[in-house]
Amino acid sequence: MPESVLPPLNLQALRPAVRACLDWGAWAQCIESNGITIERPRATAHPDHPSIVYPIDYGYVNGTRGGDGDALDVFVGHSTTGLVGAILTTDYQQRDREANLLYDCTPTEVYTAHGFMNYDRTLLEGVLVLRHEMRALWDAVD
Repeated sequence: MPESVLPPLNLQALRPAVRACLDWGAWAQCIESNGITIERPRATAHPDHPSIVYPIDYGYVNGTRGGDGDALDVFVGHSTTGLVGAILTTDYQQRDREANLLYDCTPTEVYTAHGFMNYDRTLLEGVLVLRHEMRALWDAVD
């Protein structure tokens, strides 16, 4: 297999295992303790790809390290829902896999972030893993 191609990975199959095994409470506490830095506010363009515009605030959790060696990425919404989930991504250009947390996101913002990460699946794709069922998230914002 060429070095530039990531081997197939069934991220959908990982969803139940991630939901059950990820220590959501520890990540929520890490966010509360370390804070979040927004480096790409909603409606701003990606610095290297100006045609890519972020639909919600995007940044990182301070004092962490993600799968790509940089700080753990996070989408930040405009609610008070706390840590609601993650998107497990495969980046075919960077040739890496990582998780992008979803924090204070409404259901609409969750769907928006998921759609953004899957806009062009030849470049980047992601699988949504929620901390709780989506119905509970809808109930929390009603």
